Amino acid sequence: MARIIIDADNTRGTISRHIYGHFSEHLGRCVYEGLYVGPDSPIAHVNGMRSDVTAALREMGLPSLRWPGGCFADEYHWKDGVGENRKRMVNTHWGGVVEDNSFGTHEFMELCRQLDCEPYVNGNVGSGEVAEMQEWVEYMTFGGESPMAAWRERNGRGEPWKLKYFGVGNENWGCGGNMCPSFYAQMYKRYATYVRNYGDNRVFRIACGAGTSYGSGPGLNLDWTEAVMKHAAHLMDGYSLHYYTVPGTWQQKGRALDFTEEEYYKTLKKALWVDEVIRRHAAVMERYDPERRVKIIFDEWGTWYDVEPGTNPGFLYQQNTMRDALVAALTLHIFQKHCGIVHMANIAQLCNVLQAVILTDKEKMLLTPTYHVFKMFKAHQDAEALESVSLDGRAGPDGEWSVPQISHSASRSAGGAVTLTVANLSGDTAAEIDLLLAGGPYTLRGGEILAGPMNAHNTFDAPATVAPAPFNGFAAGRSEPDGTRGTLTLPPCSVVSLRFD
Repeated sequence: MARIIIDADNTRGTISRHIYGHFSEHLGRCVYEGLYVGPDSPIAHVNGMRSDVTAALREMGLPSLRWPGGCFADEYHWKDGVGENRKRMVNTHWGGVVEDNSFGTHEFMELCRQLDCEPYVNGNVGSGEVAEMQEWVEYMTFGGESPMAAWRERNGRGEPWKLKYFGVGNENWGCGGNMCPSFYAQMYKRYATYVRNYGDNRVFRIACGAGTSYGSGPGLNLDWTEAVMKHAAHLMDGYSLHYYTVPGTWQQKGRALDFTEEEYYKTLKKALWVDEVIRRHAAVMERYDPERRVKIIFDEWGTWYDVEPGTNPGFLYQQNTMRDALVAALTLHIFQKHCGIVHMANIAQLCNVLQAVILTDKEKMLLTPTYHVFKMFKAHQDAEALESVSLDGRAGPDGEWSVPQISHSASRSAGGAVTLTVANLSGDTAAEIDLLLAGGPYTLRGGEILAGPMNAHNTFDAPATVAPAPFNGFAAGRSEPDGTRGTLTLPPCSVVSLRFD
């Protein structure tokens, strides 16, 4: 029998709600059709934003949203997306489609208003100019008299917006300019100098960090972190990292639905590599920032498979199964484990792209298994992470692709409630868990479970195949002044959220 021991009196730091952030790029049907249908659409909307999607996202709990990219950010010129007679362009990164710029700065800020979330804007270093970035920040945040503030007012917005998070470039080691790290560090210092604070708005400046892949050595890309931190740490507040879970190779990634048991465990094992990515890069960062002032912004993560048959290969549309739910659960657990250094994370992407939480087809919408995990975990947001340990066996085949059977995390809210989330990574074996919640007597007040075969998924014809249900697999043991015991029984391939007080 596995064991989970939680010390409710011993915390390891606050879990930033922004760990539960998301990412929306002008890619495929993420923005257009997914989030934004325009003011003339027959689909129910408010100021062009799909009402069903925004309602679901508010219920899920979405604290921050990154936009406009991604690779698109470093070919996006923001002035083309404000005012009337907007300039059209070709989206060269994603499908070669025409971008009409009908969704721009005003629309993004309106979306964030409707979602009640923090905007995270990513600026253009790859093909943009310093003055262009400076003027964008001024346009959004300056409240006095200036050309940009006056233009904003003519475009219908008198008051400046509040903007905390701003990224200075994206993947500048690749699609953002193919730069070497020392060159980007100098570029970052130049551009970041002009990302100014106006009035009481304080910008959290985020540098482009390393892109990483599975495996030690070059895949970790530590040289990029070394150079950028060495030369520019004093001018940044956050440092971005990217890591995608690809079960196969970049040329043949693997299918989202038709996968083998071996591919299932390979996916989970590769997802667990996020822990190593954080640990190794944080160690390099600490050499140049011993007080850990600069935080990790893990602003692209998630599963990446081959696109669904018959869809545009540049749109990155993929289905979403219980395998993805488990990847989401264990990755969020890892971020919470590193809450002292990880301030934000943004799963890719919000709608219709990669590991999306929502899929749409014209007027239809469905919630993916990944959506349900985010909603089940939202009590962790801004809670105190609790010290805990699990003692469990292994799941999967012997050798490289073996994984721990259990992934878990525990937190305590400001009101004293304890949330425990647990995932059983085994695809075929139930998990019997002896739970010790130390720190006083606690009573289970509620629980949910998400479970199903590893390839279970929702479709537009059957949108509730995978959905949370009440959890009845907890047997309370004796309750003593210094702790509470109980036994959890989790079916294979399942995620559970429990609340104690």
